[in-house]
Amino acid sequence: MPRLAHVNDDDLRSAIHAGCRTMRNVFNVDDDGVPFFGSRLLPDARLSFSAHHSESHVPGRHLNALLAADAVAPDPTIDPAAQDAAIAMHRRALMHSYGGIQPLPLNRSKIGDPAPGNFCPHNLREGFHGLWALAQHRADDEAADLAERSLATIRQLWRPDHGWDEAQLAQQGLTYMACQGFVHGEARMLGPLVKFQRATGSQAAGDLADDVAQKLLAEFYLEDGVYTAERFVTRHAHSVTCCLSSLAQYAAARGDTQVMARVKSFYDHGLWQMRDAIGWSPESAQQTGSDHGEGNNTGDIVETALILGAHGWTEYDHDAQRILRAHLLPSQLRDVSFVVEPDNPHHEDGLHDMGRRHLGAWGFPAPYGHLSWGKGRGGLSFNMDIVGGVVASLCEALSAVTISAPAGDGPLHHKIRLLLETTTQDLQLGICTENDAMTLEIRLQHLGDLQIQLPPWVDEEAIRMEPLTEHFSIDEDGLHIPGRDKADAAVADPIRVHLPTPGEELTLTHHHDHPIEVHLRGDRVVAMDSLGADLTFFPDLD
Repeated sequence: MPRLAHVNDDDLRSAIHAGCRTMRNVFNVDDDGVPFFGSRLLPDARLSFSAHHSESHVPGRHLNALLAADAVAPDPTIDPAAQDAAIAMHRRALMHSYGGIQPLPLNRSKIGDPAPGNFCPHNLREGFHGLWALAQHRADDEAADLAERSLATIRQLWRPDHGWDEAQLAQQGLTYMACQGFVHGEARMLGPLVKFQRATGSQAAGDLADDVAQKLLAEFYLEDGVYTAERFVTRHAHSVTCCLSSLAQYAAARGDTQVMARVKSFYDHGLWQMRDAIGWSPESAQQTGSDHGEGNNTGDIVETALILGAHGWTEYDHDAQRILRAHLLPSQLRDVSFVVEPDNPHHEDGLHDMGRRHLGAWGFPAPYGHLSWGKGRGGLSFNMDIVGGVVASLCEALSAVTISAPAGDGPLHHKIRLLLETTTQDLQLGICTENDAMTLEIRLQHLGDLQIQLPPWVDEEAIRMEPLTEHFSIDEDGLHIPGRDKADAAVADPIRVHLPTPGEELTLTHHHDHPIEVHLRGDRVVAMDSLGADLTFFPDLD
């Protein structure tokens, strides 16, 4: 099958709901319900355990995403009890991970081991993400207390200038699994530390976040914004992008404009060592010989762009919108008709119902499809942590589509940052995409003026408005429609804005051995060179 069906490039809620479906179907009944980590669909299909990243990694990712989705995009078609049951299963696995000798995210060496004893600092981020999400969204005092005990343990066993007390870890019976340096390991926990402090007021989380951020700024994310493998020690692109988005969160929480400037500098320079023009990001920085990427990385890039956009650099909102429509949304697995169910004579859960359980996942896509030209990864895989990372990023994007806030003592000021469908308590935005145009249908639930950020491809002279009597103006901040008086129109009467979507041709060259031609209308891909690969997202170029 050269081209996939059901490709989505504009519906954030649908993508979030499909990803949550995946996360409700990853529990291994042969391992007491601990979620799978490893995934493969080609050349054969299976789900598998990891001695590094099963209970220590996947539950935290999935709790962060499932609970965020419950908050911003609840699925009305799903029985809430099913969602709650999945959250409870992930919580149980997370607590088992923290239930070893020390309150750290630990993993077993194999299925059947009575207690986890493998410690890899890479997983600190995921552990704190799960504990933060439970504390924030479920007021889970046990999770909050466990996070505080974990923070105290980290202070006892790790110092930013000396690393881990490996002798003490060994003496306590833990197997220490080293990382590829600080960015690949401890630094990754910065983002959830910031979130945990914001949710609970934890002084310990704030102090550790300060130490981690200062080390990142002093040694890695310098003023020049440069990435080199020598400086960062690791080429693991997701660790670099998640530390970048974490620094953006830290700068926003602290109101630190200097740190935000560092984030912007790396976004503008070093990030291009691990992205292309539509936001595809390779699994390894400066990768050659393959077009396979990683969905997590792209999600982090979107989150970083949206934070920069919220701080006055609106061009980064435009970058986020293009990334979402041209790559991240289309790369979700929504067609599993190619999956061949494996023989399963021993009724192993890791070989059961592979297509249905993977539906909604993200993995290691090329810009043009699930399979890469070149060496790829040796198969088609959708490791189960990735769906959690991407869904959490899409929840951030959905939350950022519109902002409604009081304008002084007057009515609300409604601002549309991204041209993507959404419904909030203040505003409903519908979008109809035609071959060469896009129509925004906006219904204000509360009176107020309206601002629409316009992507750079919009021809301002070609904008049409309905009703034709609607007054509007355009400046560098976008399109402005003044607030209606109650006598003028009902609040719920729609405003329609018609935007022609001009054609654009791009050539993707960053980290692609063979240039990839892309044809767009606005930010939507209408055709892309597939380099002869299978399982593609878009029509191929003639």
